[in-house]
Amino acid sequence: MVIVTQAIFRVRDCGLGKLNASAGVSCEQLYSVRRDERDPVGEQADTRPRPSDDTAMTSVADYYAGKNVLITGATGFMGKVLVEKLLRCCPQVRALFLLVRPKAGQSMQQRVDDMIKCKLFDRVREDDAHFHRKIVPISSELTEPGLAISPEDADKLAACVNIVFHCAATIRFDEPLKHAVQLNVIGTQQLLGLARRMRHLEAFIHISTAYANCNRKHIDEVIYPPPVEPRKLIESLEWMDDRIVQDITPRLIGNRPNTYTYTKALAEYVVQQEQDKLNIGIIRPSIVGASWQEPFPGWIDNFNGPSGVFIAAGKGILRTMRANNDAVADLIPVDVVINLTLAAGWYTAVHKPKTALVYNCTTGGINPFHWGEIEHHVMSSFKRNPLEQAFRRPNANITSNYLIYQYWILVSHKFPALLYDLVLRLTGQKPQMMRIFNRLHKAISLLEYFSSQDWEWNSENVNMLMAQLSPEDRKTFNFDVRQLNWPEYIENYCIGTKKYVLNEDMSDIPAARQHLRKLRNIRYTFNTVLVVFIWRVFIARSQMARNIWYFVVSLCFKFLSYFRASSTLTN
Repeated sequence: MVIVTQAIFRVRDCGLGKLNASAGVSCEQLYSVRRDERDPVGEQADTRPRPSDDTAMTSVADYYAGKNVLITGATGFMGKVLVEKLLRCCPQVRALFLLVRPKAGQSMQQRVDDMIKCKLFDRVREDDAHFHRKIVPISSELTEPGLAISPEDADKLAACVNIVFHCAATIRFDEPLKHAVQLNVIGTQQLLGLARRMRHLEAFIHISTAYANCNRKHIDEVIYPPPVEPRKLIESLEWMDDRIVQDITPRLIGNRPNTYTYTKALAEYVVQQEQDKLNIGIIRPSIVGASWQEPFPGWIDNFNGPSGVFIAAGKGILRTMRANNDAVADLIPVDVVINLTLAAGWYTAVHKPKTALVYNCTTGGINPFHWGEIEHHVMSSFKRNPLEQAFRRPNANITSNYLIYQYWILVSHKFPALLYDLVLRLTGQKPQMMRIFNRLHKAISLLEYFSSQDWEWNSENVNMLMAQLSPEDRKTFNFDVRQLNWPEYIENYCIGTKKYVLNEDMSDIPAARQHLRKLRNIRYTFNTVLVVFIWRVFIARSQMARNIWYFVVSLCFKFLSYFRASSTLTN
C-alpha cells in the first residue's frame, strides 16, 4: 500500500576549474578567452555569432561535437533522458554541466552518481564505460539569488558554455503561487541573466508546456501576451503575506486551472524578452509519458501524471475516473520530446532565427488517441501482465457524468476502503486505505481539466524542423508521432511501470495472474453471499418482492430457452 500511496504523490564547490577530476581539462583550456573581454549584458546590439556555410550543413550529432552544454533539471525525468540521449547519440559532446542542488541529505555529486547508475544509462555504459567523465555537477539552487552559483563557477560557465537547456521547473499543479513563481519565473530570469554573460552561447532552449495557454482552444506556435506583467507580479509577491497570496490566487490565475500553467505562461514571456540578445527556442510538450523507442520502450521512473493513474488502476485501487471518453488523451513520449529538443537546439544555433521559435510538441492534432481507448488498453495490458499483490482485479471505467462518477466513488472506492480499514483495525493494524483513496481522489481531480476537453494545436514549426533534418537525423532524432502505434505504446508503458517504477520481475507474472484469479473467486463469493443476503432479508419477506423476483427469473429462463431453440434450428 505504501507503493500505491507514492504512486499518487509523488556542496558547493565541485571544482569547476576543471571539467572533472579524471578529465583534467580546464575551461580556460577549452577556449582561449581574453581577460579583458567585456560582459555583453545590457548591450542592445545583436551580438549573436553567425554560422559559417560549413556549419550550416552539419548534422545534429556533428553540431554537438566539441560543445559544452549546460542543463538545468538534469536529475528530473526529462533531464535524465536528455543527458542520456546527448551522451549516446552525440558521443563527441565535450562536457555536460548539470545544475544540481543538494537534496535529502545527499550532495550534488551523490545525486548525479545515483542518476547515472540507473538502467537508463545501460546503453551509454556499453559504448563508453567512462562517460561519467563528461558530466560536471554544479551546486545550484533556482530559488536563491544568483542561482546560488559561486562567482568563480559563474565566470567559468560564462567562458565555456555553448548551449543551454532549461528543463528545471516545479510541475506540481497545486504548488503555492509564490513558490511556483520563484521556481518557474524568477529562476528562469536568473538563468537568462547568466546566459547573457556566456560569451560563446549559441542557443538557449526553454522547456515550457503545451498547456501554458490552455485557456485558449486553438493554440498557435507563438508567445501570447502574459496574463500579468511578470515584473509587477514579482514585486507584489515580495511583500504579500502567504495567506493573502493564497486568497487572491484564484483571481490571478483566472480561467487557467492551476499555478503551474499560469507561471509557465509568464516564463515564456520572460524568455521571449531576451530574443534580441540570445538565440532562443521554446519547446511545449503536452502530457509527457514513458519512452516510445529510446533508450528502450516503456522506460519511466516516476509516478507523475498518467503513470500514477495507470499504476493505481493496475493495482485495482482506481475503479473510476471522471473524463470524457471521446476527448483526446494528448500523451507525448519523453524520447519524442527530447529528440525535438535536441533538433531545435541544433536549428536555433545553426540558423539563428531572428525571433524565438515555439514548437508545440503534441500528438492530438497529428495522431489522436482518446481517453476511452486509453482505458481499454490499460486494463487489457494489466490483465495480461498484472502487477504484484493487486488490491482488486483491474477494472476501471471512465465517465463524464458527475452523478455516475460520485456513485462509483462511493461504491467502488469509499465503501471497500471502509471495509478494509475495519479489517485492519480488528487485526490490530493501522487503517490506511481511506487515506490512500483520499489522496487518489485529490490527484485525479487535478487531472480532470485536461482529461475532459480538447485543444487544437498548430505544429507548423515542428513540421518545418522535421523538413530541415537529413534522412539520417530523422531516424536518430525521431519526433514524427505519425509513426506512433498507440496500442503497442500503451502496452509498453504499462509494462514499464511494472519493471522500472515498481521494480517487479517479469518472471513473477504467473504468480501475479494466480493472485488475480484468487481475487476473482473472492469477488464471485462475495457477490453470491450478497445476493443470498438480499434474498433472505428483503425478497423472502415480501409477497410483492417475491412476485417481481419470480417474474424476472422466469423472463430470463424464457430468453435462454428462446436462444437455445434458435441455436438448435440454426445448426
